[in-house]
Amino acid sequence: MPTEQTWKVGPLAEACGLTVRTLHHWDRIGLLSPSRRTASGHRAYTEQDVVRLYQVLALRRLGLGLETIATCLDAGIDPVRLVGEHLAATEASLTALQTLHERLAHLHGELTASRTPDTADLLRLVRATGATGSTGPAAQEALRRHLDDDQLHALADHAAALGPAAHYLLEVEWPQLYRRAEALRTAGTAPTDPRVRRIAERLDELARLFSGGDTTLSSAVRTAWREDPAAMSGDPHAPADAWAALRTFLDRARQAS
Repeated sequence: MPTEQTWKVGPLAEACGLTVRTLHHWDRIGLLSPSRRTASGHRAYTEQDVVRLYQVLALRRLGLGLETIATCLDAGIDPVRLVGEHLAATEASLTALQTLHERLAHLHGELTASRTPDTADLLRLVRATGATGSTGPAAQEALRRHLDDDQLHALADHAAALGPAAHYLLEVEWPQLYRRAEALRTAGTAPTDPRVRRIAERLDELARLFSGGDTTLSSAVRTAWREDPAAMSGDPHAPADAWAALRTFLDRARQAS
């Protein structure tokens, strides 16, 4: 029976283009740890560890944070499904952008020929522009209730600047972070726990990414999460009282940072 190949941290880091420091950090936070020891007592990564390493790198390149990647993998969420959903969302975005491109080209031709654009063409262009958004229908409705048109456009612009990762940041990582925080809260974890503080910090980082540092816009999005947690999280059964407790929990974590 062939012996399973193993890697020490240095050779593995070199093979996959990472630094030893990165692998040590991932080991410390429990994201990726070597699961075997050599005859001489050194810790070594197995082939199964390398599979997990690939999954970590693939999800990381989609823009997911380390906390969310750990939650996804440990909870048994299939990375193939996540990548498939990301691929489908990217293809939908490309289709929407192609439609937008065609309608913009038509409008440009009309204006270049000094012809007044048809109202129907303008309305189709407006629809095509709106079709490139990345949030789900329920979340979009919730945002419309709390953001004005200028804020919605700014939010869409910031999301577009993030590229395909915006879909996952909004619809996978953001809700997953809240779920992870809620699991820690209900388990009786203190708000000062480093795991909770990391979640709070990542949530704030995501808010800055999508608001472009605009505190008014960021505040409006937080209001949407506070008043419409079911819609924003994609969980129609999200209880309002649990979300209120979770907000307090995360605020205490922020104060402890």
